Amino acid sequence: MLDLPAEPFNRHATPLELLASRRSGKARDLIAPGPDAEQLDVMLRLATRVPDHGKLAPWGIVIIPQAERQAFAQGLVAAYSAEKPDAGRLELQAMQDFAQQAPMLLAVLSTPNPSSHIPVWEQELSAGALCQNLLLAGHALGFLGNWLTGWPAYSPGVLTLLGAAPPARVAGFLFFGSCDKPLEERPRPDRAAVVSYWAAT
Repeated sequence: MLDLPAEPFNRHATPLELLASRRSGKARDLIAPGPDAEQLDVMLRLATRVPDHGKLAPWGIVIIPQAERQAFAQGLVAAYSAEKPDAGRLELQAMQDFAQQAPMLLAVLSTPNPSSHIPVWEQELSAGALCQNLLLAGHALGFLGNWLTGWPAYSPGVLTLLGAAPPARVAGFLFFGSCDKPLEERPRPDRAAVVSYWAAT
């Protein structure tokens, strides 16, 4: 049985209510408080309870503490400058800002084992499920999350900065915090456009 914090923010919400109310906040709008050490521990333990064909654990989570954010930002800028030597001031500032957003920042790695008989695609899907579990766990604890990719997720230099190497890839950067702005519900796809029923022809 998983030990939970004494007072999760959303403890009285039903599972269906949590699923129905989860949505993303913008990383740049997320403010303190973010998850504390106990809440982060819960999120990490829940994150790994995902489908994992072959029990390979083909993923990793890199915590980037607040005390290391400036150093991480400098690493992003250095990687960006190396790949784009003509980058302008605003582009480099965007890398600085990316690393400084929100009280909590996690990088999720997809680390498939190509020699396994489990298809790499299935291993990559497991990493995506881990990201979603992190978002749901954060939401259950009362925080907003934002799963971002962009240039940092596809840069070989940033992969190295995170202590990984191919075939590992960055599945995304997950930001967590609170928000003092009202959130607007985003349009959701019409079910008829994305759901179909199979029938023999």
